[in-house]
Amino acid sequence: MYKFLAKLNKMLLPSFTKQGLDISKAKKWQMAIIGYRAYVTKKALGN
Repeated sequence: MYKFLAKLNKMLLPSFTKQGLDISKAKKWQMAIIGYRAYVTKKALGN
């Protein structure tokens, strides 16, 4: 399930690293997306 979510995230959600976003200046909604993507990626790699 998490592998599917990770692929879906890659297609739908923005990549802030490619945009050069500074984490210390990120807005709350951007931090929420970063945290969600990190969680899903960690779970997908762990299974």
